[in-house]
Amino acid sequence: MGYHVVDPDDLDPEPDRPSEMRYVSEAAGLEHLGLRVYRVDPGEEIPLSGMHYHDEQEEVFYVRSGTLSVETPGDLFRVEPGQFFVAEPGSPHRAHVADDADRQVEVVGMGAPPQSDGHAYEG
Repeated sequence: MGYHVVDPDDLDPEPDRPSEMRYVSEAAGLEHLGLRVYRVDPGEEIPLSGMHYHDEQEEVFYVRSGTLSVETPGDLFRVEPGQFFVAEPGSPHRAHVADDADRQVEVVGMGAPPQSDGHAYEG
């Protein structure tokens, strides 16, 4: 058995990302779940950048504060604090904070299996 307490503020942000992202799953040694925290300023996206989809990964965003916008081919979702946005495999989406938002958004992102299977959507 293993137990971990991870403070995301103790983790370095990942470089070269369109918003601040910290890998909790790597710090905790998780193998079957990708777990990240994001701080996203107005006009920024949550990685991956642009509309994309995953072959196998189920992706979930939990909004802790602010309002997350998630664009899909047919809709624009506004995800409020305390709400989850779920993207099933094969479902194109782009998570971002609107340019005219008045505050930073804090999001917990989860993906399983934890693999890099994102592809640009050219719908």
